Amino acid sequence: MTTSYDKFGLKEVINASGKMTILGVSKVSENVLTAQRFGGEHFFEMSELLIQTGAYVAKLLEVEDAQIVSSASAGIAQSVAAVIGEGSSYHAYHPYTDRIKKREIVLPKGHNVDYGTPVEVMVTQGGGQVVEAGYANGCSAEQLEMMITENTAALLYIKSHHTVQKSMLTVAEAAAVAKKYQLPLIVDAAAEEDLYQYSKAGADLVIYSGAKAIEGPSSGLVIGKGKYIEWVRLQGKGIGRAMKIGKENILGLTQAVEDRLKHGSETGDSMKARLAPFIEAMNQIDGLKATVVQDGAGRDIYRASVKVLDQSAKAVIAALKAEDPAIYTREYQANNGIIEFDIRAVNENEMEKIILRLREIM
Repeated sequence: MTTSYDKFGLKEVINASGKMTILGVSKVSENVLTAQRFGGEHFFEMSELLIQTGAYVAKLLEVEDAQIVSSASAGIAQSVAAVIGEGSSYHAYHPYTDRIKKREIVLPKGHNVDYGTPVEVMVTQGGGQVVEAGYANGCSAEQLEMMITENTAALLYIKSHHTVQKSMLTVAEAAAVAKKYQLPLIVDAAAEEDLYQYSKAGADLVIYSGAKAIEGPSSGLVIGKGKYIEWVRLQGKGIGRAMKIGKENILGLTQAVEDRLKHGSETGDSMKARLAPFIEAMNQIDGLKATVVQDGAGRDIYRASVKVLDQSAKAVIAALKAEDPAIYTREYQANNGIIEFDIRAVNENEMEKIILRLREIM
């Protein structure tokens, strides 16, 4: 029997929640699958494959070097370990050694979030110790600076819709602080669309999820300054061994980056045009009031925001998931009675199924 939902007793999923890890993140293109197939059917000197694909991606992204890793989370952990070890082979083999005291990783308090796992879990995995700067409702460059000590190994900035957006210093401002104290700045930009912006703003290491905006296979990408990427690569002898990525996905991500730069992603205007009939249909369902909203972090992403008027939004969300196909939505504002629908991976036929299910539920 070929692979299918039925073979494993699985429900089909309509992904109206966005590029979410819990649903497998993204669909990959035929072009990416072809690259993965080539990887699966051939052997390579793996260390050289990582060096050469990294150099190829770095040239595309106009940075000194790049390293493909297994996920953005692995990118955080290995980047933290890299800046702590500073190229020491001893540290790579003994990542949690007491010989090294310089382990503090300073980040804005409003960036210490849970994105599926807490940021501090990945920092700790890399041997770092989180030091929070500022407050939950904001952090300035001055507040970031005042937390730096002789034991600070790096600054960390999380660019994400999960983080506090208001009263927050920019990446460029964080980079200026890092430069003043001769410290590396790590930016976690896992789901971000722009693959150039943060390096050009002064970040030394920038981390992306390969499977989110890039729409590649399960993978991660760390780009930046050559010295720091070399240190990241060294972690393959230490904690990176448990996070290694296969040849299929190395080549698949490399192809996905190339395709992403060539073809781009769906524009906000296109999303708004596709949303229009979807919004109109939802507004014809009693108990629902739908509007178009932009992504909370300011990205060029537009979604349907649906206010549930007569019952619990959480109950509606549960009912959408309960049947086959299971319909997943964005649940971040369910406590406010709001459900959001991200249509980037939803086609017209699936939108019709969502409307039919909502009519049944309401």
